[in-house]
Amino acid sequence: MRPIKHIHGDKAPQWIGDGFYVKTLINHLDDNPDINYRHTDPFLLFDYGQPTTFAPNPHYQTKPHGIGQHPHKGFEAVTVAYAGEISHADSAGGRGDILAGDAQWMTTGRGITHEEFHSEAFGARGGLFSMVQLWVNLPSAHKLTAPRYQSIKRADMPMVTLTADSNHQTAIGTAAIIAGDWQGIKGAASTFTPINLWDIALYRAGATTLQLPDTHNVLLLVQEGEVLVNGTAISAGHLIQFAAPTQHRAEMAAEQVATHDRIELCLLAAHTDELAATPVKAPVKKMPVETSAKLLLLSGEPIGEPVAAHGPFVMNTKEELHQTLRDYQAGRFGQ
Repeated sequence: MRPIKHIHGDKAPQWIGDGFYVKTLINHLDDNPDINYRHTDPFLLFDYGQPTTFAPNPHYQTKPHGIGQHPHKGFEAVTVAYAGEISHADSAGGRGDILAGDAQWMTTGRGITHEEFHSEAFGARGGLFSMVQLWVNLPSAHKLTAPRYQSIKRADMPMVTLTADSNHQTAIGTAAIIAGDWQGIKGAASTFTPINLWDIALYRAGATTLQLPDTHNVLLLVQEGEVLVNGTAISAGHLIQFAAPTQHRAEMAAEQVATHDRIELCLLAAHTDELAATPVKAPVKKMPVETSAKLLLLSGEPIGEPVAAHGPFVMNTKEELHQTLRDYQAGRFGQ
């Protein structure tokens, strides 16, 4: 079983533009010798958009909430929608709305500018808004690839059933395979390096085990609810970072264990007091009630290359980074 290394979640939230209230749970620019990009490669950044309620925007057509045109280069930006709607438009012609349950996968490659706003429909009605965005690094061979945009609708994601470890006939949840491979079932997104991105929903109490390549770095977000992960209670808004594969593979090799890792998820039944028809002197009976949780699993093969980054630009060397800044300032960005 892959051990937990660190639980991220103590960062203060911040506004990105006026439409996204997020906690940046990991950031490749952080200079911490124990927790940095080398431990999360290929995942550069993870923004958790905690559930936020927006009032209807009377200026939704002329002043939508969100963030206007801004540049990116050298990585992929992936957004998963849990509540609310986003309208995306970019300089390469990518355009689309993502609704609750959808995802978008934008390859910035040699350079792109884009904007993200609440959709007109959501701006007009308001309501609950919650998204996550992660940045996935590109290897040097693909840093200058042509930008592209993948709009991934919920209906296009293969859906698998999660069963209880105690009884494989009992379904306790589902996993939407946004990217990667689930026991031969391929995800909807096209990626440049081996990556798994699984949107998991648990809706019944019980334990289930996820099988993952032991060569991958692994992260797990608890987006909603509370679960036991390898026996540790984790609540919403926390990102679990598991032990690095190099260390863990050495331990497993010494024990002559197979080449897949396990992560155990356990959803506990909530209880409520049953008071009706209970004699006064009798003990109060605890009754199980429905409970649920949502999680996002990220795993990826480490790229293992140096990173030189500044703001929205992620390159391999300082010279490449300086050239990117010169190109952007001279109007040659993305060429």
